[in-house]
Amino acid sequence: MSNNIIELKDATKSFTGQPAFKNVNFALRKGEIHALVGENGAGKSTLTKVMAGVYKLSQGRLLLDGREVSFSSPRDGLVAGVAMVFQETNLVPAMTVAQNLYLGEEKLFNRLSGVHIQARQFFAGMGFLLDPTAQVSTLGAAQRQMIEIARAVHHNARVIIFDEPTASLTPEEKIHFFNLIDRLIKNGLTIIFITHVLEEALETADRITVMRDGEIVVTGEAKDFTRASIVQAMVGRNLSDTLHGSRQRVPRPYGEKVLTVENLTCAAMVRNSSFSVFAGQVTGMFGLVGAGRTEMAKVVSGVLKRNWFHGGEVRFFGKSVRYRVPRPAALDGIIYVTEDRKVEGFFETMTAGENLQMGELARGSNPFSVVSRSQALALAKEWGERLQLRQMGDRARMIELSGGNQQKVVIAKSLTQKPKLIIFDEPTRGVDVGTIAEIHQLINDLADQGMAVVMISSYLPEIMAISDRILVARRGRVVEEMLASEATEEKVMFAAVH
Repeated sequence: MSNNIIELKDATKSFTGQPAFKNVNFALRKGEIHALVGENGAGKSTLTKVMAGVYKLSQGRLLLDGREVSFSSPRDGLVAGVAMVFQETNLVPAMTVAQNLYLGEEKLFNRLSGVHIQARQFFAGMGFLLDPTAQVSTLGAAQRQMIEIARAVHHNARVIIFDEPTASLTPEEKIHFFNLIDRLIKNGLTIIFITHVLEEALETADRITVMRDGEIVVTGEAKDFTRASIVQAMVGRNLSDTLHGSRQRVPRPYGEKVLTVENLTCAAMVRNSSFSVFAGQVTGMFGLVGAGRTEMAKVVSGVLKRNWFHGGEVRFFGKSVRYRVPRPAALDGIIYVTEDRKVEGFFETMTAGENLQMGELARGSNPFSVVSRSQALALAKEWGERLQLRQMGDRARMIELSGGNQQKVVIAKSLTQKPKLIIFDEPTRGVDVGTIAEIHQLINDLADQGMAVVMISSYLPEIMAISDRILVARRGRVVEEMLASEATEEKVMFAAVH
């Protein structure tokens, strides 16, 4: 008998006539950890969603245990033993952990205390430290993922598919996640995970499949790959000289002082923080989780309000400003590009062009707020060419685009507002190596054109490679400033933790 639990044969899935993947032949072996990697838009998420029943194939066959199946919904996939844990968990925030675990299985007469006891016993059996009575909205990303995994196991899933499972996790949470994966494998489950962190694929997976432009380029044992060979297969070229490798040795000169922040304070998140930003430079901001970097950026751009009394001062081109909402900051020329693109960055049911048009409207270029489809199409074409945006037709909604293309649209929407200061918060999180190189090039081009650029990143090699100046944040304030040419990873990390 075949050792394959899932197979795709000559499989094609198209949207509005454009194939997300085509003529794919794929096999998942029982009991393995299989990593799926590739550039954004390569078709990875769509491929796994077909396996889980989110989408139906346009052509070809899907086999489960050697028998052809056709799932009409994720529920069908779950009943057959295939569960998918999405990057954004599908939980009800207002419900408790236990209620989410048993959602859809409620009895006519149900005692909540009994549900909590039952859930506590179930979590204990899996070794999960979860409080069944806790409201999901109060939990972190790792705990929410545990609930999704528990739901899959509760429904007797034999295959669990993870889409970017570690994108929102801290380093400690990542270690715990992969320990959970090991335990699931020992219990007889089979795992597929999509990742852009190539080291995770090399260290964790048994086999790796690389996709490019909707096709499988290579599948093989993980031990036969290197990081360089995966990148070469993903993009068809060598990115070693452009991805974190070409650290800028000579910083750009200081331009005009664009932003001055003095003694900035916002509740307990930002405390007496002071720093400056200059035109024509990339100012990198580094810090560990909880250092307050994002909160500083949000206060400057009007997303958060600083303390009314003793909240410090913000000066933009020498003028004292206090923004209570983002719109006046945007009109003045301060744009914040969020780290959470799917929650705060775009309208998922609109097309790329319509989202770009929202950026145009936000800067007040259209006083009558007239929505024009021709303008939306023109913006999509213009920025699509500038940022190499891969779309599935003019009418494709944002939710149908890959993560990297969504991120490009978010950046383009911000640039349509003609910023003088642009703050990128984790701009390369959850995107592939090819898109990372493109985003880095865009950031460098903006600084070369004289714009003031701030880039917040938790990845130190990225900060070292692209920054002219580095600001190090710790416990709600900037504690160190250094030129990138004088900085070392040891110096930056020491400042971040001591």
